[in-house]
Amino acid sequence: MGGTATRWYTTRSAVKAAVGIAGADLDSLIDSYIEGASQHIENIIGRRFIPETAIKYFRWPTPASSGGYILYLEDLDLIAVTLLQAKAQDTTPTTIVAADFFTEPVNEGPPYNRIEIDLSSSAAFDSGDTPQRSIAVTGRWGYGEDTKAAGALAEADDGSETGLDVTDSSLIDVGDTILIGTEAMFVSGKTLLTTTATNSAVLAANRAETTIAVNTGTLIKAGETITIDSERMFVESISANNLTVQRAYDGSTLASHLITQTLYAPRTLTVVRAVNGTTAAAHDSAAAIKKYAPPADVVEFCTARAIANHQQGRSGWTGVVGGSEGGAVETRMFNLWSMELKLIQKYRKVGV
Repeated sequence: MGGTATRWYTTRSAVKAAVGIAGADLDSLIDSYIEGASQHIENIIGRRFIPETAIKYFRWPTPASSGGYILYLEDLDLIAVTLLQAKAQDTTPTTIVAADFFTEPVNEGPPYNRIEIDLSSSAAFDSGDTPQRSIAVTGRWGYGEDTKAAGALAEADDGSETGLDVTDSSLIDVGDTILIGTEAMFVSGKTLLTTTATNSAVLAANRAETTIAVNTGTLIKAGETITIDSERMFVESISANNLTVQRAYDGSTLASHLITQTLYAPRTLTVVRAVNGTTAAAHDSAAAIKKYAPPADVVEFCTARAIANHQQGRSGWTGVVGGSEGGAVETRMFNLWSMELKLIQKYRKVGV
């Protein structure tokens, strides 16, 4: 079904957190395992769980056209139609307006597997000069398009920038596909941006010192990883102008910090613009950001497969991680295979 470089079903931090990997040394390797796992899911199931915008062409008539008013969409999942045309290969295609057709099954979809002409209308599916590519369906395709709120832009975007500043780094991770307006973007990296907050008291190099007083607590978001000097800290909660944090987070070095040091957070996203068939566009500051949310069991399996491949890679694909007597651990794939079978049974289309 094509490469999934911009369509991942889990995130870098989800895999790293599950395995206990700190720092950035293995990021490229982890990314390759996630991309491979995402591609594997699409291959075994024959479906996409993050939608694409595209034109799909169909022959007309077909042996299954059922009286000339039903277009079966083969093995494709349709979410929504934005333009339906008959005689699509002619110089003057015929547009069938939305009021003259139904997407079916209405009580189960989306996704939809067929388009039916409203028999009370005068519309019809017609072939062009030949039956080939006679019907063109422009729309959004995939199993679903559920999203979650993911903050907002912190600056305006002219439609071409690949580094976007956002308001909350805790809501978006590397591997997410975000949606701003109608443009989808793939998040391939995150870099530090000043929060403009500063600490209001000296911090000692002490793991037990977990409360940080700052000038303005509203400048920080719970769940973010902040950086002061070179020490990273995870923000567990915020009460007024006091942050409760985990010190020396993500493999960073515990250190002391003078007063009024700037707090940074990874709020600049490196993005691939206009992915999955969408079109790049300018976006205003404070524009709402959403991120696609594939089904939870798809995310879980993608995470598990990426972890399994990481562990197998550590073993040299022998299944044994570790070295000397008593230190070796055998990794088994039985649970992963069981998860895969359940995924196939639930989502796989007949004939895929």
